[in-house]
Amino acid sequence: MNQTKKLLIIGFVWPEPNSSAAGGRMMQLISIFKENGFEITFASPALDSDFMVDLAAFGVEKVSIELNNSSFDDFITALNPDVVLFDRFMIEEQFGWRVSENCPKAIRLLDTEDLHCLRTARQKAFKENRTFELHDLLSEEVAKREIASILRCDLSFIISEFEMKLLKDVFKIDSSLLHYLPFLVDKMAENDLSKLPSFEDRKNFVFIGNFLHEPNWNTVQYLKETIWTLIKKQFPEAVLEVYGAYPSQKVLQLHQPKNGFFIMGRAVDANEVVKNARVVLAPIRFGAGLKGKLLEAMQCGTPSVTTTIGSEAMHDNLPWNGFIANEAELFAKQATALYQDENLWKQAQKNGIAIVNSCFQKEQFSSQLINIINGLLSDSESHRLHNFMGSLLQHHTLKSTKYMAKWIEAKNKN
Repeated sequence: MNQTKKLLIIGFVWPEPNSSAAGGRMMQLISIFKENGFEITFASPALDSDFMVDLAAFGVEKVSIELNNSSFDDFITALNPDVVLFDRFMIEEQFGWRVSENCPKAIRLLDTEDLHCLRTARQKAFKENRTFELHDLLSEEVAKREIASILRCDLSFIISEFEMKLLKDVFKIDSSLLHYLPFLVDKMAENDLSKLPSFEDRKNFVFIGNFLHEPNWNTVQYLKETIWTLIKKQFPEAVLEVYGAYPSQKVLQLHQPKNGFFIMGRAVDANEVVKNARVVLAPIRFGAGLKGKLLEAMQCGTPSVTTTIGSEAMHDNLPWNGFIANEAELFAKQATALYQDENLWKQAQKNGIAIVNSCFQKEQFSSQLINIINGLLSDSESHRLHNFMGSLLQHHTLKSTKYMAKWIEAKNKN
């Protein structure tokens, strides 16, 4: 094995940690691999964006690649990475077969971000005004694609314990192919609270989230149409500031200063915004994975009110840093109480620190991760022998996806 191990990350987009939790998650992964001596190349077919992180500043080489183009084969053969990390299953579908054909020994990792099939199935059930059932997943086309992608990889990072259980129980995925890896942050001390703005120094409710993400847009609509009216009845002076990257015209039209409802657009510094708010509101009605905005609230010492979906797999059995409510009247009542009662607020803040320290410790999870990857590097062959379904799918996908890509490439040349 090389002295310096090479990691190739193939990104769905260039990381934007200030725009989304997915961008923050990717930077956490980069820092773990960097700290453990990996030489990292980040490649993506996405266009550059104004808000993408400067990868070179983190010692990461940035390479633009093309979809359906055999130039990737030359690129990966020359790079010859030890490990390849696919950012979401769609990227594995596009490039997995090329990796497997040109660098068959490279360990193939998949970062699911969240289970897209779970988010899609929940969204569909919500739009059809019915309760989501686990068997909804089995009819999802996205589920078939995503599960096939997980099976083709040597190891998939799963961000939520709920999703770990679902993959094992519903889809019968062998646990040797799954690795639980939540958001990873540093430990907090009780005296960290003294460095943060106090109850008196904070004001307003806040919501923050990337508007390209459908659950966030739906949450803001729900806030505007239902929750905010109820909060204003109990607390007429209340003000809500809604922040988020990529707001569409539909979002901007909800701006109503007279009613204390402000659409603020992209936050220059999300951390500052959350730190100076008194309460985060997140009545999320569908979605999957973990909610970066709610972990960030805990780190900023800002209590939150959310739903069961919002808090899913985020706090183990520990008390929430605020309230969890699914019914609009109760949500508004608890949001108002949390905003106005300093003792309640301070207790919620302490609950948040306990959750951060118990569930999201970078130190604990990063060493586990590197140990598992080193194990795969030293004996990928026996690991793969135990994953016959994966090699079967790899074989068939290689054929079908390969010829589809070749056809597209030939068509593009004409």
